[in-house]
Amino acid sequence: MSFPLVPLIGLTLLVAAMGLILVRLIRGPTVSDRVVALDVLSAVAIGLIATYTVAAGTTALLDAALVIALVSFVGTVAFGHFVERRSVHR
Repeated sequence: MSFPLVPLIGLTLLVAAMGLILVRLIRGPTVSDRVVALDVLSAVAIGLIATYTVAAGTTALLDAALVIALVSFVGTVAFGHFVERRSVHR
C-alpha cells in the first residue's frame, strides 16, 4: 500500500506531535498539565486516524476515532468536575 505524499507528511507530523505530547504527559509538573496533555493526545490520535482513513480510502477506523473522542470528552469533564470539587473543599 502506498500513500500519497501529502497524507504521509501529515501522518509524520502527527506522530512527531504525539512524541512531544508524550514528553509533556510524562514530565507535566501538575496533574492538570497531564490531563490536558492526555486530551490533546487523544485529539491528535483522532487526527491521525482521520488522515489514515483519507489516505487509505477506508472507513474501518472511524468507529475507533469516535470512541476515542467520546471517552476523551467524558474523561475531561470528569477531571473538571474533580478539580472543581477539590477547590471547593479547600
